[in-house]
Amino acid sequence: MALLLRKFGIQHIETVEDAVQWSMAQALDFWSKENIPSNLSAWLYQVAHRYLLSELRAKKSKKLLLTQYSMIEDVSVSNDKEASFSSEMNNSMLRMLFIACHEKIPVESQLVFTLKSLCGFSIREISLRLFISQANVYKRFSRAKNFLKDKNTDLNTLTDAEIIDRIPAIHHVLYLLYTEGYLSSHDDKAIRQDLCDEAIRLLTLLIDSKFGNLPNSKALLALMYFHSARINSRKDECGLLLLLEQQDRSKWNEQQITLGLALLEQSAVGDNISRYHIEAGIAAEHCLSSSFQQTRWDNIIASYELLDRIAPSPIHIINRAIATAEWKGPHEGLAVLNVENIPSWLSSSYYWYAAKADLYFRCGDAINGNAYATLAISAAPTDHIKSVLTQRLTKR
Repeated sequence: MALLLRKFGIQHIETVEDAVQWSMAQALDFWSKENIPSNLSAWLYQVAHRYLLSELRAKKSKKLLLTQYSMIEDVSVSNDKEASFSSEMNNSMLRMLFIACHEKIPVESQLVFTLKSLCGFSIREISLRLFISQANVYKRFSRAKNFLKDKNTDLNTLTDAEIIDRIPAIHHVLYLLYTEGYLSSHDDKAIRQDLCDEAIRLLTLLIDSKFGNLPNSKALLALMYFHSARINSRKDECGLLLLLEQQDRSKWNEQQITLGLALLEQSAVGDNISRYHIEAGIAAEHCLSSSFQQTRWDNIIASYELLDRIAPSPIHIINRAIATAEWKGPHEGLAVLNVENIPSWLSSSYYWYAAKADLYFRCGDAINGNAYATLAISAAPTDHIKSVLTQRLTKR
């Protein structure tokens, strides 16, 4: 998508989307009958590129454009061009992220457009991740797409000031991309390693770029490495998700923890502190604790309190309540939830119900515990999450 949009122009985004879908459909057909090509991305690009040229030839009004692009050489699938093609794709992807995060597009629409067009999220996945309706997702996506088409943005020219201004939005997109991979809203997969890897890859590209080598970028990458270090221990033999307290810490990836610690140290320059610094610090506390019971919960609670001042979110309140229950007992944790004003979108979510159920059970209140457990399981967005909640909340 990014490479084709850069070459043909964002005003042809619908045709580009069709071309990419066409190339994938062809891959499903041909790759099952013939040998799979050595360079999968280049093969998909080549098929999509030819489809685009064919579509433009069928439209007389595009003669000028066709003349302009008819000399574009198809990318060979041979191995000798693989490195240069990969580099061109990386550059185009990073550039498209900056284009999509145009300051005149509402932040919410920037996010939806980028997640759908460039990161491959479905409308449903975006809806679940952002706590908005699918109809709202469509509206935000259309708003961003129409703006970029009408503006006829040149994907090859961005000023230094534009790039610098849009970096925070890029951070937000990559944060959500990684989050979706770490706890997926996809029906078939509880963890999507591909999305986690892609978020790390793109953020590494950003850090290696002229303007992206920033403390916030490194703090976010540290956070991703801390979480990635625990991925292999997050499932049992049957593929069910395991809670932090159930995980075998001997399976945690020490190399990734070390990378995370180094990046977190590098990010601690200047006076700025971002949500990524604090979240990475919380994740580091978990990674450095020898056991769940020996976690320094007081530090984690203090971090959530600071995080709520820097980047307020009701989600932080739930996390703080859970940490408080571990440090001071379930009654204290429940008290945190009961005195806070929780918005309706969260108070009807599985996460809220599950936290309440767990704390009520731990306080010995089985009636309220069972009531909230039923609501949590019913509201869970995937079978994987339902299984975790059923295992944890129905055996009390």
